Amino acid sequence: MSSSAEGGAQPGVMERILGAIERGGNKMPHPAILFVWLCVVVIVLSALLAWVGVSVTYEIAKPPAIPVEEVVQGGSTQPSGGLPDASVQEGEYTIVEETAEIQSLLSADGVRFMFTSFVANFRNFAAVAIILVVMIGVGLAEASGLIGSLIRKLVAVSSEALLTPIIVFIGVLSSVASDAGYLVLIPLGAAAFKSVGRNPLAGIAAAFAGVAAGFGVNFLITPLDGVLTEITNDAIALSDPSRTIDLASNLYFGIASTIFVTILISLVSMYVVERSLGAHDAAHESDDASLDADQGVEVTPEADARGLRFALFATLGVLVGITLLTVFPDAPLRHPVTGRVIGDSPFMDSLIVIITIIFFAAGYAYGRGAGTLKTSDEVLAAITKSWAGLASLLFLFLLIAQFIAYFNYSNMAKVAAASLGDWLESADIGTLWLLIGFMFVAVLVNFIMPASIAKWAILAPIFIPLFIRLDVAPQTVLAAYRVGDSPTNVITPLMAYFPLIVIFAQRYKRHAGIGTVVSMMLPYVLALTIGWTLLFITWYLLGIPLGPGSPVHLD
Repeated sequence: MSSSAEGGAQPGVMERILGAIERGGNKMPHPAILFVWLCVVVIVLSALLAWVGVSVTYEIAKPPAIPVEEVVQGGSTQPSGGLPDASVQEGEYTIVEETAEIQSLLSADGVRFMFTSFVANFRNFAAVAIILVVMIGVGLAEASGLIGSLIRKLVAVSSEALLTPIIVFIGVLSSVASDAGYLVLIPLGAAAFKSVGRNPLAGIAAAFAGVAAGFGVNFLITPLDGVLTEITNDAIALSDPSRTIDLASNLYFGIASTIFVTILISLVSMYVVERSLGAHDAAHESDDASLDADQGVEVTPEADARGLRFALFATLGVLVGITLLTVFPDAPLRHPVTGRVIGDSPFMDSLIVIITIIFFAAGYAYGRGAGTLKTSDEVLAAITKSWAGLASLLFLFLLIAQFIAYFNYSNMAKVAAASLGDWLESADIGTLWLLIGFMFVAVLVNFIMPASIAKWAILAPIFIPLFIRLDVAPQTVLAAYRVGDSPTNVITPLMAYFPLIVIFAQRYKRHAGIGTVVSMMLPYVLALTIGWTLLFITWYLLGIPLGPGSPVHLD
């Protein structure tokens, strides 16, 4: 990080701390080398822990086994599962007792797993397919000039003070569209900041904080809420089968947290992170900065207006088409058994594809209207260029996929999470401190297991019955989990899109590395962990309902 101090002024304490973190972090090896070493560490550590005989017994929420019909798609040698019958899922998750033993990767089975699963680990790493699909649309929209034009419009209607809160707020809300915020909003935030003469790294930081650190809450009911609620209800059944919570059990807290998180992230962005980064120096940009949306795209105001008009018509056309495929009974994007649109449905499973189609249609229409895309060859070249820029990231994903697969195979994450839960349950402290301790456990587990659902499936059966015995409502425990689950998403390298953020940062600072991103994001982690916890404590002490008919304490 560069100090914003001018004229020889000494940097502040925070700037010196963040600078030291950046320098130390950037002395770490390249992320690809880092994950190679992490794989080695997991392999050796799994063998040592397995030799010692480390294990833990715990209860976990598991989904039912769902029969699927295997269908071989035309043109593919890989069979794919048919859409499962949702009627099987009405029982949803069940609580079972399991014993997790550390599995050695140096045993015969472990070595066999490493050799036979290498390709499958990469193939099954969802982030790879998602980013390639999304970049078809986003890459075309960038190349045509649509993204740059939209950024200019956003800047024109936003004062400098409002630009940061708008980007952060959209980032928090983007969780309703799964991973799209990482791929679309974060580079857009950088370009928007750069277009008004502000440091694009600050735009990356603000957008990343909104998308990842505020992931657990929203103004709306999200697909994640449905799964977390199902797991919670089955954990409740362990001690009180007559009690359940519904999807809106955290709605009030989610809305208030969305506003609070937006304000807090915006203040940290403007008064800490952006000041620490200082002014942007274009000389530090890498060659990848040529991917910036505005570069190389010059159109007249008339052509720009025509392109935006065409893009609007194309977007409306796609939305009408998606609506027709969704709104009617038995529509293709409704679930064929339950008729659901939100939750378990083809519509929700298609969000990434829908977003790609919207960006592709809008980008192509803008290019035709503005005259920036004249031939089909230019369209294909734009898509190819967007994919070519992902080459180093795809190789990194290959290594990350192996590390995650090895880590999961070893059972070390399960053993660590369950052991932390057992330790906290045995602690002799008050209810409020126990809730705070639970949030701290969620924070720690998030470093090794960033997936929200996987963590909650292990933690809920441990803590929900415990807190019910203490007259704390399950929806309160779920709200506490949301607070502990999200803030550290922005500094854990195990989060699937963390390497992508490093790539984005290198566009504007060629020597940026893990340390650069961690030092940028650490102020958000500290502010959100402390501030959001204080909001939860205040909410708990005041006894404000967390949602409709969802009090803090048991009736």
